[in-house]
Amino acid sequence: MRTANKVAAVTILFWLMKIVATTLGETLGDFISMTLNLGYAKGILITLFFFIFILSIQLSVKKYIPAVYWLVIIATTTLGTEISDFIDRTLKAGYLAGSLILLSGLLFSLFLWYKKYHTLEVYPISERNKEFYYWTAILFSNSLGTAFGDFLSDNLGLGYMTGAFITGLIILIVVLLHYFTKINHVVLFWIAFVFTRPFGATFGDLLTKPIAKGGLDLGTINASLVSLALMTVMIFISQRKQNNKPSFQN
Repeated sequence: MRTANKVAAVTILFWLMKIVATTLGETLGDFISMTLNLGYAKGILITLFFFIFILSIQLSVKKYIPAVYWLVIIATTTLGTEISDFIDRTLKAGYLAGSLILLSGLLFSLFLWYKKYHTLEVYPISERNKEFYYWTAILFSNSLGTAFGDFLSDNLGLGYMTGAFITGLIILIVVLLHYFTKINHVVLFWIAFVFTRPFGATFGDLLTKPIAKGGLDLGTINASLVSLALMTVMIFISQRKQNNKPSFQN
């Protein structure tokens, strides 16, 4: 009997949801560590627990369920925010070193994935072992995106709007390369996946940081609620689309 696919198809809706999920992860991560003043170590423990909990549900279900899948994505972005900030501010390694460490982790996880399966295709995925590689790579990429986004805005002093513009431009270039060149689509996917994280991270910072630092000063709670509302609507749309598919495509 054929095992059903477990992950989201890569569509325009996928990328929109990915960006909003990363923004939500950034604001939630800052809310836990800074607004609640729990610190980055406790923030990692809290978000790691949520990540393991929701990932266990994702691994146990028999088919793609949008709400569960996107909760795991949000968990990886939130945990990625805490990991990046822990490396930079608690370990004092800095965002550049943090970015290099996380980039190494991402490349190594993709190398192991490719070594075992001879492909890095991200859809469909039905085998549990391959799904472990998938989520490991996603966690590293979201952590890397956070560190790189903060590196652009803080270390290079580009400001949140400029950082969002630069990462958005990179994403646009990747889209153009996808449609107008023969560059491997899997390679382009992972580049886009990494850079949608700093785009969401810098956009999250733009929403939450003080006006004096180039932000809109909405605060982590308000920014999180806005992002959560958008994410809820898109999950509803995704579930509607999923329900309308024939069962053998799930």
